[in-house]
Amino acid sequence: MQPLHILILIASYFGVLVLISYLTNKGGTNSDFFTAGKRSPWYLVAFGMIGASLSGVTFVSAPGWVEASSFGYFQVVLGYTVGYAVIGTVLLPLYYKLNLTSIYTYLDGRFGIKSYKTGASFFLLSRIIGASFRLYLVAIVLQEIVFTEMGVPFWVTVTITIALIWLYTFKSGIKTIVWTDTLQTLFMLIAVGVAIYFVSDSLNFNGSSLFNFISESDLSQIFFFEDWKSNNYFFKQFLSGAFIAIVMTGLDQDMMQKNLTCRNLKDAQKNMFWFTIVLTIVNIIFLVLGLLLTVYAQQNGIDAHKDQLFPIIATKSDLGIGLAIFFLLGLIAAAYSSADSALTSLTTSFSIDILGIEKKYSEKEQVSIRKKVHVGFSILLIIVIVVFNYVIGDASVIAKVFKFAGFTYGPLLGLYAFGLFTKWKVKDKLVPVVAISSVILSILINIGSQLYVFLSQNTDWEKAGDIASKLYYQVGFEILIINGLITFIGLVLIRTQKN
Repeated sequence: MQPLHILILIASYFGVLVLISYLTNKGGTNSDFFTAGKRSPWYLVAFGMIGASLSGVTFVSAPGWVEASSFGYFQVVLGYTVGYAVIGTVLLPLYYKLNLTSIYTYLDGRFGIKSYKTGASFFLLSRIIGASFRLYLVAIVLQEIVFTEMGVPFWVTVTITIALIWLYTFKSGIKTIVWTDTLQTLFMLIAVGVAIYFVSDSLNFNGSSLFNFISESDLSQIFFFEDWKSNNYFFKQFLSGAFIAIVMTGLDQDMMQKNLTCRNLKDAQKNMFWFTIVLTIVNIIFLVLGLLLTVYAQQNGIDAHKDQLFPIIATKSDLGIGLAIFFLLGLIAAAYSSADSALTSLTTSFSIDILGIEKKYSEKEQVSIRKKVHVGFSILLIIVIVVFNYVIGDASVIAKVFKFAGFTYGPLLGLYAFGLFTKWKVKDKLVPVVAISSVILSILINIGSQLYVFLSQNTDWEKAGDIASKLYYQVGFEILIINGLITFIGLVLIRTQKN
């Protein structure tokens, strides 16, 4: 597939998104941008959230993870279902009861202005880095298969990528995204289905033989109960998945902003229920694709691993141009369904939580400020993604996203848990200190864990002694739980009185 053909495909795809934007942005008010006027059909929100949750990271990284971790990632997915249940029964009723536009406004009423700003700031940091991780992955794939051959620098690729998002979101924000994400989720799921068909057909599998092969393969192992110190240990993965879902969806303005566009709480809860079922099924399909891609690479002598596995097989193998076309459509759809809402939620949170535009400015002034913030975050994402090109190693990006989330979402987990499950007030001015200290301690714990990993691989434990060997423990995604617990304990220490 020639670079020119790929560019035509991308241009056509974004032409459709811009058309949708034109049809949905008649108003362009702040109400449209932030909440879509609270008129979004719940089934569109549920379907669109699948693409936003998976993103280009899952589209590329999850299949590439199977070679090293088998189907162990599904342990995390099973934990998601518990987290989503908590969101639907605890958090959504709270948000609708308070009629929130930004979910972090809750912290202002519960603790005070410093806590409110702290929560919003940690979200902004989390989402800037998280969205940049996701877009970086897509940008390097496009760079390798299209723009390097054309002599286009990486920073230009990134700038074009962000500019296209800005083009169809700058006016009506979430109102447009509810519709574009639905289309993009559809493209992504079709791409995965087509990829499974092409690869399984090349491996001479039909329906029944494919099922038997998957069930008998060592790579299809889901549950790992053998070593409680391992990253893959079931209960570590399951609990981490539950808390990852709570913080990266329920305490995330990006994901909750879509839910809050539903007409009422009942619709939002229906959305969350069906979203959970479909997302669980889609994740297992991604893992099946990963198994097939791994086997195909091994049988055909293709040296591709982790995040390079799916892109290389889709675009440089002998499976045909059809797979390459659908892969590119799926990759772009998966990436942009996450990135467009991220840019919108960053604009929303900064405008409402940090600048306080709803309380300080007229409607006309609010729109003007919001547009400037939107442009500012677009530029910031470009800068961060370009920096990532020099600092990210070869590990799977999806693992990096979850690990980083453990550090930045931990304080949010601790703040909301303390607010919902206790009646204490706190010394509001000390909350930022507690949150930052929690992150620092979590990083130190993680470094200590990595040190033990190094020692276990490079030390004669018989000489070091049994006690030292038993201390070895590898911290994984559960760093999020540890971080949230540290924050919770810190808030207990600065409590003042009961309400």
